[in-house]
Amino acid sequence: MANSSILNFNKYNVVSAVSFVPPFLPVAGYVAGGDTGSKVATVDKFLFTTDARSTLGTGLSSARRHAAGFASSENGYVAGGDEGSYVATVDKFLFTTDARSTLATGLSSARYGAAGFASSENGYAAGGDTGSNVATVDKFLFTTDARSTLGTGLSAARRLVAGFASAENGYVAGGYTGSNVATVDKFLFTTDARSTLGTGLSSARRLVAGFASAENGYVAGGYTGSYVATVDKFLFTTDARSTLATGLSAARRYVAGFASSENGYVAGGDTGSKVATVDKFLFTTDARSTLGTGLSSARSGAAGFASAENGYVAGGDTGSYVATVDKFLFTTDARSTLGTGLSAARRYAAGFAG
Repeated sequence: MANSSILNFNKYNVVSAVSFVPPFLPVAGYVAGGDTGSKVATVDKFLFTTDARSTLGTGLSSARRHAAGFASSENGYVAGGDEGSYVATVDKFLFTTDARSTLATGLSSARYGAAGFASSENGYAAGGDTGSNVATVDKFLFTTDARSTLGTGLSAARRLVAGFASAENGYVAGGYTGSNVATVDKFLFTTDARSTLGTGLSSARRLVAGFASAENGYVAGGYTGSYVATVDKFLFTTDARSTLATGLSAARRYVAGFASSENGYVAGGDTGSKVATVDKFLFTTDARSTLGTGLSSARSGAAGFASAENGYVAGGDTGSYVATVDKFLFTTDARSTLGTGLSAARRYAAGFAG
């Protein structure tokens, strides 16, 4: 499970960056939209068993970037984004056939830079920018695609946030309100009640990566006015925050995040220049190791997604946009680069799996 411009995707969360293996077993990863120098509607699909890429005959309903992605066990969703102007469109892709439908009722306002996350029953799109920042949280019921807008949205209107989730709650962390914030809002899935954690991020920041294990949510890196290496950890049972003694190996933003059941990964990003570094965090101890073989090229703004066996980092910006898709085998951390990458070089795409 990319958002923020880092979109993570999985059953519970798809924010610009960051994810853990969902409770259903995905068979393919998808990379939707993005920026090739102009916005694109392309949706590429990678079959996990063979890494074969196909390009869906019907892509997004409009070319756009900076969308929010989330998924149920049956469908992937791409919500809002920037097509030159902001849009409220929500496109839905049926995993069994890849057929696209466009929800009759999209977001409650056209916006980009929202965070996406999901429970087993609903998908959520939180915050974003309509021309000004908004606190709105829209909810989509997977069984009918009906949209409701939560009576209590974010505690402050903001964009460039990170989203992650436990089985019981969705979290929206950090972001930009006009200045960076450290706020972490929590939404109880059974009632949609919002609470704001007494202890937020250890520093106010935006452009972070979010990922999660079964027990904890993590918020990594970002931008406070300068780049940071900080990794904050939130224990789902109590919401207590701790800050990992060993953060990222280098302070950076615009990273891609993904996870296995045992480890979280933070890949690439921008330290002032692009980097190829992939840091790995062992969930049982929070120990960080840096993979001996990082990305095949230094880049930022990539999409991350994962199967049960492998993590993938797709596209991004090396100084020019790339179509490269790197694959990391979770059992050994070995990296291979897919023979067939994206159908077009691009950054700021949405990634999800199903």
